[in-house]
Amino acid sequence: MILEMKVPSPGESIKEVEIATWLVKDGDYVEKDQAIAEVDSDKATLELPAEMSGVITLKAEEGDTVAVGAVVCLIDTDAAKPAGGAPAAEAPKAEAPKAEAPKAEVKAEAPKTAPVQAPAATSYAAGTPSPAARKILDEKNIAPATVSGTGKGGRITKDDAVNAVPSMGTPTGGSRGTERTKLSMLRRKVAERLVSAKNETAMLTTFNEVNMTPINQIRNEYKDAFKAKHGGLGLGFMSFFTKAVTRALQLYPDVNSMMDGDYKIAYDFADISIAVSGPKGLMVPVVRNAELLTFRGIEAEIKRLALRARDGQITVDDMTGGTFTITNGGVFGSMLSTPIINPPQSGILGMHNIIERPIAVNGKVEIHPMMYVALSYDHRIIDGRESVGFLVAVKEALENPVELLMNGDAKRALEL
Repeated sequence: MILEMKVPSPGESIKEVEIATWLVKDGDYVEKDQAIAEVDSDKATLELPAEMSGVITLKAEEGDTVAVGAVVCLIDTDAAKPAGGAPAAEAPKAEAPKAEAPKAEVKAEAPKTAPVQAPAATSYAAGTPSPAARKILDEKNIAPATVSGTGKGGRITKDDAVNAVPSMGTPTGGSRGTERTKLSMLRRKVAERLVSAKNETAMLTTFNEVNMTPINQIRNEYKDAFKAKHGGLGLGFMSFFTKAVTRALQLYPDVNSMMDGDYKIAYDFADISIAVSGPKGLMVPVVRNAELLTFRGIEAEIKRLALRARDGQITVDDMTGGTFTITNGGVFGSMLSTPIINPPQSGILGMHNIIERPIAVNGKVEIHPMMYVALSYDHRIIDGRESVGFLVAVKEALENPVELLMNGDAKRALEL
């Protein structure tokens, strides 16, 4: 029996996916539930498992965009499993001599086509781009005179314009290789959303700084006991920042709202999106109802999501929703940045690296670990009073965590 394998739906809003990588070759024998391909959607990279055992026939190439429900491969379930997998590899080798014929023809015809190109340089059409090619060249800011046309009479075609690259100046030696690769569907969607956020929101950023000494003291005192009590779970900074953010969102609910045409949607819960760097690029999984979680609960959920993102097992549902985002550029050494809003959300908090700096404390100069924090927000829905007040509330909670985040009892809050 020949089984048609179709692309399953990764989520309600996803209509098409891209074949990122085939993990098997055409003619291979596959086992049921074996991962046969990685497919990119605009939200995540997912594995495609074989529905049955048998010999597979691929019906799509790597890089192809296919609709959800389309057939991407066939599995012959009646085929016998080969002893060592050698028969699956024999087919391509057997066909290899046949492939030589076209190559020989191309070489034989090359001398015939060469004279045809000679008069193209003097043709009136030489170096003239087609309307579509001119538009692409203008967007790339490339002069038509620097592009060699391959069309009739030397005309510059659309493909010539697409493949054209700007001049990099006169070479002076050394390697100057270039590589042109297609962006994954996930990366293209991220790029589209980032540009959309810049163009369609009235984004502003406000800054403040946080004295991290109180949090460092709590972590130094309790991190070993926390790790021992909670099965190796670390007590990091993200739980403190998440708790501080959920508290501030309750004080300034406009920051926890979104624009919907002429309406504002306000939420009485805090689903916090945590930006993490995965092998396929930036991903933003969501910690649901973070306002209800303890320090242990937040650390456990962030660890779970981060591991899934790192291992490429993150799902569309893991990244759907979110009412506010936290991103930490400090792990890469960033001292200060202006994070971009994650639409349709209205705010994002940027964490940065911790540096010991001199500050004034009660009239004296002291050295303390300091972090700059940044809040980017949509000014269409959040005014300056709310944005600055929100960031100040985050700062106050982080500088007085025992009283404002732990109800005066650190050990009980950490479930020790």
